[in-house]
Amino acid sequence: MKAEVPEEFELLVKSVRQFVQRELEPAAEVVEREGRVPEEAVAKLRGAGYFGLTIPARYGGTGLGVLPYCLVQEELAQTHSCFGTLIAGNNGIGSHALVHFGTEEQKAKYLPALARGEVISAFALSEPNAGSDAEGIETTAHPLDGGFMLNGRKHFISRATVADLFTVMAVTDRAARPKRKGITAFLVERGTPGFTIGPAHRTMGSDVVPAGEVTFDECRIPASNVIGEVGGGFAVAMSTLAEGRLNVAAKCVGTARRLLDLSVRYSKERVQFGRPICQNQAIQWMLADSATEIAAGRALLYSVASCLERGEDVRRESSMVKLFCSEMVGRVADRAVQIHGGMGYMSELPVERMYREVRLWRIVEGTSEIQRLIVARSLLEE
Repeated sequence: MKAEVPEEFELLVKSVRQFVQRELEPAAEVVEREGRVPEEAVAKLRGAGYFGLTIPARYGGTGLGVLPYCLVQEELAQTHSCFGTLIAGNNGIGSHALVHFGTEEQKAKYLPALARGEVISAFALSEPNAGSDAEGIETTAHPLDGGFMLNGRKHFISRATVADLFTVMAVTDRAARPKRKGITAFLVERGTPGFTIGPAHRTMGSDVVPAGEVTFDECRIPASNVIGEVGGGFAVAMSTLAEGRLNVAAKCVGTARRLLDLSVRYSKERVQFGRPICQNQAIQWMLADSATEIAAGRALLYSVASCLERGEDVRRESSMVKLFCSEMVGRVADRAVQIHGGMGYMSELPVERMYREVRLWRIVEGTSEIQRLIVARSLLEE
């Protein structure tokens, strides 16, 4: 459905698609075989500017808006998920707060290195007792002379084991009501005394760019590392997540497209009872349902991303997009395994890996249940 891509971004999409096919897809074989991202592939991502796609040009980035960045992530999702995950922090959830709420001094200090890919960033909000309940975080930041003292623990932090710079949410006023007014956002560098990065989490998906746990034990942070206003961290987090949900949806659409392509190809090649299985109505209906749902998710994603770029409030719509696309890719992946039959269950084909990996998208950056709550509450408040 080429017509769905806005004309002004067709060249961008074509160049990313060629980069994926020429540079990343061959490296994906190494990723699967050795369980690591080849340094040559990382160097190519750096050289092509992929770590600074959304960072403003004056800091060395490309300055892409929300929609074109979603288009990039959609194309990157055609190959191994590790590449899109690796660059996502510097372009999205890990840098959004700094780009949109940071001081000029903070931007000048960190953004050029993020754009070059010399520094990897991460976003630390989730805690053992505060996942969907973001207002319930327990990590604290007590004021000290010239700064704050952080204590607490975060987990399920994407890129934690490889990140150099973290956006951390902590409570600066326990007495604030509502509680969200007592949360503040901070920049914390790897190596800061009292800041420890724990071992990587083991998951059912790909752990090539693993998530992990981080702890703060009497960790001193200068006041200059506050992002935005003291007590304004919850708004920073929600703004970050609203845009991040569109990026997740873009990955879902891209992965679903790849799964559909693989399914169509296999159904033409696989012969049973003397004819290709694509001639069976049962297979045709699965392909048709997948194609229809992908088209719907893609159209919704592009529409909402365009609205966000125009400065519109899309908190409800971003939840709709993330909900629909994350649920959609799960259905497409399940059909893809079914169409491939026994081979869909085998690790020799990427279908098996994708089936496991897409399960994450119904959980990360707001579960499907939380997205439904956001949409419903918005409707009831109108």
